[in-house]
Amino acid sequence: MGSKINKIDRIAADIGGTFTDLAVITESGELYTRKVHSTPENYADAVIQGIEDMIAGLNSDKNELLEVLHGCTVATNTILEMKGAKTALLTTKNFRDILELQRVRTPELYKPLYEKPKPLVPRNLRFEISERISSEGEILVPLSEEEIIKCTKKLKSLDIEAISVCYLNSYANPIHEVKTGEILRKLFPDLYVSISAEVLPQMKEYERTSTTVINSYVGPPVKKYIESLVKQMKNSGFKKSRLMVMQSSGGILDSVSVVKKPAQIIECGPAAGVIGAQFMSKLTRYENLITLDMGGTTAKASLIEKSQLSFAEEYEVGSGMSSKSALGGGGGYALKLPVIDISEVGAGGGSIAWLDKANSLKIGPESAGAIPGPVCYGFGNEYPTVTDANVILGYLNPNGLAGNSVPINSDLSRKSIEKHIARPLSLDILASSYGIHQVANANMMRAVKAVTTLRGRDPRDFSLLAFGGSGGVHAVELAKTLQIKKVILPIAAGVYSALGLIWSNLMVNETLPFLHLTSNFSMETLNKKYKILEKNIRKMIGGVYDEIIFERKIDARFLGQAFELTIDYPSNEKKSNIPDILTKLFEEEHQLRYGHSFSGEYPVQLVNLRMIGKRRPKKQILPSKSLDNYQDNNQKRDVYFGPSIGMVESKVISRKKLGKNPIKGPIIIEEYEGTAVVPPDCTVKIDNYFNVIIEIKS
Repeated sequence: MGSKINKIDRIAADIGGTFTDLAVITESGELYTRKVHSTPENYADAVIQGIEDMIAGLNSDKNELLEVLHGCTVATNTILEMKGAKTALLTTKNFRDILELQRVRTPELYKPLYEKPKPLVPRNLRFEISERISSEGEILVPLSEEEIIKCTKKLKSLDIEAISVCYLNSYANPIHEVKTGEILRKLFPDLYVSISAEVLPQMKEYERTSTTVINSYVGPPVKKYIESLVKQMKNSGFKKSRLMVMQSSGGILDSVSVVKKPAQIIECGPAAGVIGAQFMSKLTRYENLITLDMGGTTAKASLIEKSQLSFAEEYEVGSGMSSKSALGGGGGYALKLPVIDISEVGAGGGSIAWLDKANSLKIGPESAGAIPGPVCYGFGNEYPTVTDANVILGYLNPNGLAGNSVPINSDLSRKSIEKHIARPLSLDILASSYGIHQVANANMMRAVKAVTTLRGRDPRDFSLLAFGGSGGVHAVELAKTLQIKKVILPIAAGVYSALGLIWSNLMVNETLPFLHLTSNFSMETLNKKYKILEKNIRKMIGGVYDEIIFERKIDARFLGQAFELTIDYPSNEKKSNIPDILTKLFEEEHQLRYGHSFSGEYPVQLVNLRMIGKRRPKKQILPSKSLDNYQDNNQKRDVYFGPSIGMVESKVISRKKLGKNPIKGPIIIEEYEGTAVVPPDCTVKIDNYFNVIIEIKS
């Protein structure tokens, strides 16, 4: 890169199960990316090393770097691995077992003996406190501070690391929870204390309790990680750099605020890629997109509709497929905070292929991870992965990935698949490898259908935007199965979540309860509540009023329903028309989601007021060119496209060789960040924004 000094304000680092991806766009529009092996023993090590290498390679000044944008899996992994803080729960008398009762739902219809996941707080660490507040906020039973003091004496002998407080109806009047929080924080200044009035001031006892418990359970691990990363940044010379962390809702927030409410970063890594997809959707006018983010350990899908994000009304973490509909659930822990609707399955490049007792081929959820990784990496893993199958099929370079920075030994892949899959099934290597590839696609189809079909959307009405290290390898075959006609591979697709962080914006989500029928509520009261939300958001974001953009939303349901849908608040309409418009908007969304609407039969009830505050975005820099050093050697190699087509000699080119006029496959597109497969019956071109566009023959 020579002696040219490149000025950069922001740099992004996204931690994955196998690789940590980094990206930066210089002021002159040059895109620079890097992939380094994740360091599970201390994820911050890979982040710091990667940033220092990029700064040195760009000949930039550490002191000019203002923001380090970060996406991580620390909170998610804490729950998945059940390695969170030892947490206690204080709750209203007679409500000790709410975490077990949940919503009396199971994710598997024909499994009557299904066992729910163990509560994050065991029963012996849940304590009942005498207090009672009505749903209108009236104090029915005063708070027993004596019982709280008595409870704290027990807590001191139990080596508790975190405490949650969730009282009945505290959303209507938080006075008892606030007082309890004050007592606990005074007596236990070193413990992590969460009260539901601060974490989730909404009705629904189980969801509120579960979310508050999650906040405490992941609090100490997240606090330790974030503070360690900040310390390492300072020690490495990044004195002015501010750490900003992606939230599950799609906005970034400063590290201090994240430590106060860590439950909001449970799905922060996957959210960054969806934010990048939304940015590209608005730019290119591909308004309706299904996103597919396939990395080393998982595959994630989400929906961009009319260039807008989709949010999950019901979300669980810790289940086999994180996003659930209101009709399912029970397989994980309820998280009621704003979360982009991302469905996740254990089907990544590092997912292990295995045979069950009936000799049926399975993929994941176990993954080879960063270390040892796929067999072909040569780090000691002996069990075949999806990546190993893709190497044998010719989809991936048999010599090396990421510009040959990750050497590949295809012989090791061949021997592993032969031993563990091909020989037991009496199949040849190619058929076995193609079977692994297809089963991985079938797993990913579950994720796609969870955000489309189960939400009343037809996948055929959307284009598939694929990214992640393995997204481009599987995207076309998956799109064919779903009858999707167009696949889009964005620039730097292999590190697109890191690029999404670069394009993200400071954002805060706040809610307040508002239980009224659309036919009977005070506009004055509603506006006062929104003013409270506005004040809270301004306090968190800082800055002057003109720097913040506010969006109003409302949760609503038909009277008698147990679940809500979120709709936009019609801010530009006359106040007198708003009740009728809210009713109409909700009925339209209900019809779209469920295929029917009780229009006129049941009144519509408002449940929560929501407000999103965003810092007015700075001018977004688009990449004008990439600084990756991938050498295009105009190679060819044999690629297997299934039994109906067989092995075909295919051109191997880089994105730079594509033009505006479509060319016919078979083509393998290789870049530093990832690989894309264009089968013989497809055409490929590039658009004005460096996106690869693959058209699929009907």
